[in-house]
Amino acid sequence: MSKTLNIIGGGMAGSEAAWQAANAGVKVILHEMRPKVETFAHRTGHLGEMVCSNSFRSDDHEQNAVGLLHWEMLQAGGLIMKTAYAHRLPAGGALAVDRDPFAESVTAALTAHPNISVSYEEITELPLDENWIIATGPLTSGVLAEAIQKETGSDALAFFDAIAPIVYFDSVNMDVAWMQSRYDKGETEEERTAYLNCPMTKDQYEAFIDALLTADKTEFKEGETAGYFDGCLPIEVMAGRGRETLRFGPMKPVGLTNAHQPENKPYAVVQLRRDNALGTLFNIVGFQTKMKYGAQKDVFKLIPGLEGAEFARLGGIHRNTFINSPMLLDDHMRLKSRPNIRFAGQITGVEGYVESAAMGLLAGRMAVAEMSGSSLAPVPQTTAMGALLRHITGGAEAKTFQPMNVNFGLFPPIEGVKGGRKGRKDRYKAYTDRAKADWSDWLGQKSLDAA
Repeated sequence: MSKTLNIIGGGMAGSEAAWQAANAGVKVILHEMRPKVETFAHRTGHLGEMVCSNSFRSDDHEQNAVGLLHWEMLQAGGLIMKTAYAHRLPAGGALAVDRDPFAESVTAALTAHPNISVSYEEITELPLDENWIIATGPLTSGVLAEAIQKETGSDALAFFDAIAPIVYFDSVNMDVAWMQSRYDKGETEEERTAYLNCPMTKDQYEAFIDALLTADKTEFKEGETAGYFDGCLPIEVMAGRGRETLRFGPMKPVGLTNAHQPENKPYAVVQLRRDNALGTLFNIVGFQTKMKYGAQKDVFKLIPGLEGAEFARLGGIHRNTFINSPMLLDDHMRLKSRPNIRFAGQITGVEGYVESAAMGLLAGRMAVAEMSGSSLAPVPQTTAMGALLRHITGGAEAKTFQPMNVNFGLFPPIEGVKGGRKGRKDRYKAYTDRAKADWSDWLGQKSLDAA
């Protein structure tokens, strides 16, 4: 095949799309503006860099939709998932990775592929011809975002995505904190002790909330509004919704026993998750924030065990732009007004590393099929891939479209399976069993071979 597939953006979605297409025999040019053009959140020029959490979330492929998505991507030869498992860190039932070696490995795999070339420059206009995938993610450059907005004739949707701080482990007071995964989850002792836990009494919690609510916050620029995605709310926004909100969210004390005082149940617990293989860095779980840097240090040092904490990175906030996909994209992820362009990843309105990479995987495969003149069977909506695809290409209401993580609420119901909370375990297993069978059938229907 003489045609070339151009992909804009070397994040999770763009990297996965390039890998899928290149392995099918298509020549790929991956356009990445970093490191020539920097962003607020990126630190390197690596492909597949993780800019927020270092977690791909739950790895349970029988009871969790995210874990099921992990499984589906592995079955499809996904680069992102394969590399994630190669650099896995202990994290209880989650799939957390050593972020720098992960990105380095993704970069090495893509740059070594004979069918992939990487072009480090900024694309500022929508291409008129050839085959393109736009996978520029949450930090699409302003110039390209303007070009997209001009073409679509509608306002780009935006929310503000906050970054959690990272603490040096050796600055944590282990006379107060202890290591334990919630409910001792994990198959090994290392997994069962993957999280750092900092306990709070009721008085300490109340003082923390007071400080959080009165701390100096980052000001928005004129004309900007803060429409937060509920799965990534800054902690001060959560606290503003009610003083007990954090205690029933990221600071819930359930499933944990204070190793120093087993008889005293904490009123609230702050958890930190390992952020690198050496175990020298831990990120504060669920503590995305838009507090100013000085305020962050003052407030976070009120957490017992972190009174002497030193920070490798403080939290931050950045604008995240995504398109109204249900209105703008067809069921093959093509821009209706310019079908030579596909969109993939977080810019389509899926939320999270895993979901972004998954949409990159599908976009790459769809592009290959179209370029080779073959047809690709519809992705079963009963799979995690298909459920997400359906959501962004017509399943969601365009008027109220917001970013979405994969979840079983997107899956078609199964007749005869008990609903409600009590039937959840059997229902989720039925969903994943059906999805695995349907995904395996879909992968086997046609070899993805463009040669």
